[in-house]
Amino acid sequence: MQNFTFLEPIDLLIATVLVVAAGTISVLLRLGLERSLAIAATRCVLQLGMVGLVLEKIFGIDHPLPVLAWLAVMIALAGKEAVKRARWNYRGITLDAVITMTFSAMIVGAIVTQAVIRVRPWYNPQYVIPLLGMILGNSLNGISLCLDRFTDHITSRTSEIELLLAFGATRSEAMAEPLQTAVKTGMIPIINNMSVAGIVSLPGMMTGQILAGAPPIQAVGYQIVVMFMIAAANALGSMSIASLASRRLMEPYGRLRLDRLNKSKGPRIGKGAMAGRKSHTDR
Repeated sequence: MQNFTFLEPIDLLIATVLVVAAGTISVLLRLGLERSLAIAATRCVLQLGMVGLVLEKIFGIDHPLPVLAWLAVMIALAGKEAVKRARWNYRGITLDAVITMTFSAMIVGAIVTQAVIRVRPWYNPQYVIPLLGMILGNSLNGISLCLDRFTDHITSRTSEIELLLAFGATRSEAMAEPLQTAVKTGMIPIINNMSVAGIVSLPGMMTGQILAGAPPIQAVGYQIVVMFMIAAANALGSMSIASLASRRLMEPYGRLRLDRLNKSKGPRIGKGAMAGRKSHTDR
């Protein structure tokens, strides 16, 4: 089996040419993404560099407190990022996202690290931090999609929900369809990824294991665990955020509170792209 290949600074510099090529295409086609691409690439380098330095310190300390502290930071940032990506927000949405992230990541992460992989000690950062990071990163996308679908449903079909309430439906009955469609939407990315894994693409965990020198069969086993882990986290996260949002946006006695919704500014993705997005969403 081939040994692990270490990258030198010159190798990373050469890889920068690929990002420059993407920016050049944006300039040639007048996409307006070059500034956003440059900022994103700079943030990527700085953030990953900082994380690498922090993880080296954490890996050298044989104690659970640094690991738990870093996981808390990851959960807080993931919750904040999920809210930023949503097109609508309401008071308390960040807290709901953090609660959801904590609930889904801790339950699924505990099952995978302690029952499946059997990490010893239980806080071993080599396993716990990367696995929890994958859970948070993927459930973040599912939660954002779920929030968008849920809020779009209740704003576009308000009359139907209010009609159900007028006929005596409870809050859970009136919100059943919006919740179901939102959770389905949140699950779409991972279902699509599982459907094409190994045929159309080699997923990240499997690729990383193979590049690190692991036998392909072992790499496949780890990737299956990761896929199932992400599916469970997305399902729990989507269900939780939709349930919490429904409680925020409807009173217990059945009054819909759309006045609590505010249009989010959303992430900046380039002038041209933002203009296209605005014309689509504001129809």
